[in-house]
Amino acid sequence: MAAPTLPPQVIPPRFVLSPLAPEALEAEVVALPVEPAEGEAALVLGPGAVALDERFDLIGVLESERATGKAGEIVAVPVPAGRGPLRRILLVGVGAQRRDDFRRAGAALARATRDIGSVATSIPALEPSYALEAFVAGAVLGSFDFNWRSTGPAWQAVGTVTLADIAPEEYGDALARAEAIAHAGWRARFLATVPANLKSPAWLAEQAVAAAAEAGLEAKVWDEHQLAAEGFGGIIGVGQGSATPPRLIRLDYTPAKAGRRTPTVVLVGKGITFDTGGLSIKPGQAMTTMKRDMTGGAVVIATMAALAQVGCPVRVVGLIPAAENAVSGSALRPGDVVRHYGGRTSEVTNTDAEGRLVLADGLAYAVERIKPDVLVDVATLTGAMKVALGQHLGGYFANRDALATQVDRASQVSGEEVWRMPLFAGYEDKLASTVADADNGPGGPGAITAALFLQHFVGDLPWLHLDVASIGDAPEERFEWTKGPTGFGARLLLTWLGSDDPLQGIRVE
Repeated sequence: MAAPTLPPQVIPPRFVLSPLAPEALEAEVVALPVEPAEGEAALVLGPGAVALDERFDLIGVLESERATGKAGEIVAVPVPAGRGPLRRILLVGVGAQRRDDFRRAGAALARATRDIGSVATSIPALEPSYALEAFVAGAVLGSFDFNWRSTGPAWQAVGTVTLADIAPEEYGDALARAEAIAHAGWRARFLATVPANLKSPAWLAEQAVAAAAEAGLEAKVWDEHQLAAEGFGGIIGVGQGSATPPRLIRLDYTPAKAGRRTPTVVLVGKGITFDTGGLSIKPGQAMTTMKRDMTGGAVVIATMAALAQVGCPVRVVGLIPAAENAVSGSALRPGDVVRHYGGRTSEVTNTDAEGRLVLADGLAYAVERIKPDVLVDVATLTGAMKVALGQHLGGYFANRDALATQVDRASQVSGEEVWRMPLFAGYEDKLASTVADADNGPGGPGAITAALFLQHFVGDLPWLHLDVASIGDAPEERFEWTKGPTGFGARLLLTWLGSDDPLQGIRVE
């Protein structure tokens, strides 16, 4: 049967810089920043507001609406016809002008300008050195939608956003970087949202190869026969119950000035394109979001495709073990034993703990064949992480404090916030199996025991395990998050890997 055809999708907004004030630009909507009042003082309008305030008494409108200036608050002022293309002025709160505030302002503006052709705004001009990247991320991701309706998209994102009062010659590179990071978040979210009746492991591999071609990456894909021949027992085992066979995807990025001593980072992303739980089947309601169980793989693909655009100075290899965890007569059974790449064995006591089985193969391959300086895996791995952290925060484990410090710093800058969890060796005995090297379903504090399971496949390398099951789905629209799969992690990884020295303090020469 032929695969279904994906219909046209919403397109992210386009951004341009202009040194002109917003009222001097030909736009349907002008959006001006509103700073909160201090003490008895009035609200303050940001750059480019003087002429428009004189014409439309914008401060008076804000007072009559009892505006506060908090981040993302919007007051709309209609403009009478006959005054050029301008139809509306939006007064947008920017709060304390932190990165989070600019992201929230961007997302709120995006939602308020759907189906609009052009917007001019001076919001990022308040603090362009850091507001530009945050605002663009908010505006792009706040515009996200996925559509498979017979009538097409319910709306389109704003067409062009002109960022006023910002010199193109000074901030052109910063805008390009901001768009690259924002679009990576969009790509990860899109891939995680595509339904599994299209998104097979082979389809995901095709998307990865296409992204590699766009970005100038090397790409390699293993099919099920090559995986079996080379001993990827975890990937083969998880995928053996599905009508759509598994794949392993490898993407290679090399910076322009790479030399013999340029270090290497490996990213391994869980690519379970749908997770029924296997024979240890999930409850029906828990299965409804499982098309996004390849979020880790989506994040790795999106990150790899944008590394050159953010100027990543190190080599990076992306590995995506992709499989569908299905129920059939050939599916893994509780009690089966799989042999991973490199020879370590796992007793499968829970077929719904499949993510660690495929990640283990990817990690073991990286250690043996790539020999990186740093190893990172990303996965929607455990429901226990959601229990621990809720749905607004990701969790991670790290075996080096310096690596944790780098990721914490990137988390604060990117807006994808994470919390370090304890890699506590006291639970190691829970992994014991009477027939294999480890039990894949040890229970207990589930996020920790899953991390301990994976740790056996990383050797003595600096390693970070990012478990985004907590924030893999947004329960509602909230700031730059739209309801549904989040694609969480791409902005975080690109902020880290696009820094001047992402392995500072981690790599020993």
